[in-house]
Amino acid sequence: IVLGTAAAEAHPHVWITAKSEVVYAPDGSITGVRHAWTFDEMFTTYALQGLSTKTKGVYTREELAPLAQTNVESLKEFNFFTFARADGKKEKFVEPVDYFLEYKDSELTLHFTLPLKTPFKAKQTALEVFDPSYFIDFKFDDKDPIKLNGAPAACKMQFQRPNDGTANAQRLNENNFMNGDNSNYGAMFANKIMVNCP
Repeated sequence: IVLGTAAAEAHPHVWITAKSEVVYAPDGSITGVRHAWTFDEMFTTYALQGLSTKTKGVYTREELAPLAQTNVESLKEFNFFTFARADGKKEKFVEPVDYFLEYKDSELTLHFTLPLKTPFKAKQTALEVFDPSYFIDFKFDDKDPIKLNGAPAACKMQFQRPNDGTANAQRLNENNFMNGDNSNYGAMFANKIMVNCP
């Protein structure tokens, strides 16, 4: 008797459409990243369950404030799904600021600014936005996905979306789970932002 085992598949449960800004100080150093993450309708419906509002179906920024706080606090455990390198050196972010939730067209959007622990100037800055576990799928918006806010004129940006095709077609089997290789599976689906400043 031959026993067949079904391949386990890593796949997302939450879908986010993202827009981001790399924020610069007047002296040309990068101070942080400003994100706007729009959650899919199914997750939005789940997140809003039990939230009382003055007007049915209308959610004000004030009514959404406790949920926004819960969201940003829970992001810390996952490094805010945002990873930065300055000239190859890892950079760290601190607690989000200026965060709020907005409800529009049946979707929630989480807005927040992620300040860098130490602002920096670099010839090459690499930013990646992804969930290492691939529980959340980040897709950057088709229109104006990334902006450089206040960047020196000579700085040029490249944006690379995750490869569709080979990476998305891959399946995890039981061996991947046993040896821990899936711990950074989501990196294959990273959105990569490169900023080069001469």
